[in-house]
Amino acid sequence: MLASPVTPRPAEPAFRIAFDGSPALTEPATLRIHTPWLAGAPVEALFPHVATLPAMAGVQLFQAGGFLLGYAQEPLIHDDLAAHAEALYRRLLAACGRRHLYRAWNYVPQINALPAAVENYRAFCLGRARAFEKELGPGFETRLPAASAVGCEGRQLDVIFVAGENAPRHFENPEQVPAYHYPIEHGPRSPSFARATVARDGAGSVVFVSGTAAIKGHQTVSPGVLEGQLDCTLDNLRLISRAVGLGDRFTSDRMTRRQFKIYLRHPEDLGRARARLDQELLQPTDTVTYLHSEICRAALDVEIEAILFLTS
Repeated sequence: MLASPVTPRPAEPAFRIAFDGSPALTEPATLRIHTPWLAGAPVEALFPHVATLPAMAGVQLFQAGGFLLGYAQEPLIHDDLAAHAEALYRRLLAACGRRHLYRAWNYVPQINALPAAVENYRAFCLGRARAFEKELGPGFETRLPAASAVGCEGRQLDVIFVAGENAPRHFENPEQVPAYHYPIEHGPRSPSFARATVARDGAGSVVFVSGTAAIKGHQTVSPGVLEGQLDCTLDNLRLISRAVGLGDRFTSDRMTRRQFKIYLRHPEDLGRARARLDQELLQPTDTVTYLHSEICRAALDVEIEAILFLTS
């Protein structure tokens, strides 16, 4: 893969993601995603201070300490979503060079649509897996990052990512089949991600928790029932929290910041979901964003992800 640029331009205030319905922003290190904002923080600041790097392979790049941040976009000019996803991920991996990929946020237009023989999400997974296989080679599954894939509007595939020089640790949920081992009933290629990834930098570590939903083994739990899905999702989050060494609710005396995004298929579920999560997961100091989005499986109504910052 190609070497990455290393000379930053002057610092920008933050690397931020804005959503539809949030205030208009013009800073260079801001990307707008066409997924409607429902409540909470209307703009997500992934890292508070970044420096701009030259773009590479059509990928916009930024630096925050030892982390490489960036985003890549792929207009859907034809109907082969798998080919678009493969092309985008090959560009992204080229821009990362020899760095390790820690986290990827994927926004897939009409993710549950079935325009041909394969659902859009499954076509996306096919292209992404092909790119990982071609760029990383045999055994690429051990190097897969934390990730999420949810729906967006429009005709453009968007991917935001974090990478770095230090080798990360990837974690799985003991009550879920690793996504990259899902059986063929879930698509021609399995989803390419780990349930959580812990990455270290000089100032501490960051825990990236993948999009987590109501899945046990590889099967959907309580399809179409919000309360049952919240029960299962919260249990899965507890299991991941234990796996990464943060107790049952992502807590530590070294914790400096917690950020959560909650995706809801039905906006009318906001009140019930918010009341439940405020009681069982979230803290008043957390940064939380609620979004209206389709989720990777049509029977799923809620998905939750997190970023947790810890000192050394």
